Amino acid sequence: MFKLIIGDRNYSSWSLRPWLAAKQAGLPFEEISVPLRQATTKAEILKYSPTGKVPCLIDGDTVVWESLSICEYLAEKAPTLWPSDVRARAEARSIASEMHSGFAALRQGMPLDVRASLPFSTPSVEVEADVARIVSMWQDCRQRHGQKGPFLFGGFTNADAMYAPVVFRFLTYHVDLPEASRQWVETMAALPAMQEWRQASIAEAR
Repeated sequence: MFKLIIGDRNYSSWSLRPWLAAKQAGLPFEEISVPLRQATTKAEILKYSPTGKVPCLIDGDTVVWESLSICEYLAEKAPTLWPSDVRARAEARSIASEMHSGFAALRQGMPLDVRASLPFSTPSVEVEADVARIVSMWQDCRQRHGQKGPFLFGGFTNADAMYAPVVFRFLTYHVDLPEASRQWVETMAALPAMQEWRQASIAEAR
């Protein structure tokens, strides 16, 4: 069984991604949660991860860090975590990578706070640009793949997992969305695994 080391659910967007992917793929794992922003946090994480950061996955003597790399590793165990069509798979990997490496303004201007409700009426130009790019991708994916199912590429994939923290961000900051994107956000938010993550975030209360 895998071990997945994660941080606080309320704040650790990086931890949510592989956790959700594993849950949706039905891959059993042991969860090890390390409280963030503590004096001992880095030392505790270094027991598992060479970077001292979460998330980290341990599979026997294999150690995988960085959320996208973990999602890729999980897809080797559960191939449905990427689309079966080669063109769709390439696109899904591209938008997942864009999420992993980009959207710095969104991360800074709309930090993950799952428990909160913080209507956000005056985003910066940079945050607005990030939101517009994300919504454009979602709209395009849903237009072209919506007939296959309710997720970005029809069935649930790592692309959905990579954007799961944005779902919570947009709900926290009350971002208005066009219909197709709103429906996808509602679908994601209603997943039992997402509800489990949210309830655990509330229970943490730290």
